[in-house]
Amino acid sequence: MSRVAKKPINLPKGVEVSVAASNLSVKGSKGTLHLTMPANVEIKNDNGIITMVPATDDDMGMAGTVRAILANMIIGVTDGFTRKLELVGVGYRASMTGNDLNLSLGYSHPVVFACPEGITITTPSQTEILVTGADKQRVGEVAAKIRAYRKPEPYKGKGIRYSGEKIIMKEAKKA
Repeated sequence: MSRVAKKPINLPKGVEVSVAASNLSVKGSKGTLHLTMPANVEIKNDNGIITMVPATDDDMGMAGTVRAILANMIIGVTDGFTRKLELVGVGYRASMTGNDLNLSLGYSHPVVFACPEGITITTPSQTEILVTGADKQRVGEVAAKIRAYRKPEPYKGKGIRYSGEKIIMKEAKKA
């Protein structure tokens, strides 16, 4: 039985939640996010306090999932989400030109990544990339796509890694 679904969500000022049929939309200062609601979960809004009501006790897990997604949507439209990537390696560089992220990752060609709509990519320095946006899932997906161009390798640790990520280093072969 999900305890997450039982916890109410307090709406901050400036955030509007509207439910029309099976569509849920959350509007705030950072944008608007939409969610298609499952049929077995109902949302009640009582003066800025949102609670989940499952159709049966068996739907409590889905109600907990919807509650977690809705809470992330509310945080996203008020504060937003950020993922920081670090480039580790000699000659590895990142720069923004217009709406494209240019990466020099040791390949014979530069890697160009087009920034998707709703996501903002910035490069505070040549070895740092900040991916920000209102949708937590899309921010993580874009960061994972950028990281996939050159994952950290286990012998020297070179590659693109998340900020604070620990790479388990292997010992080189010995003769």
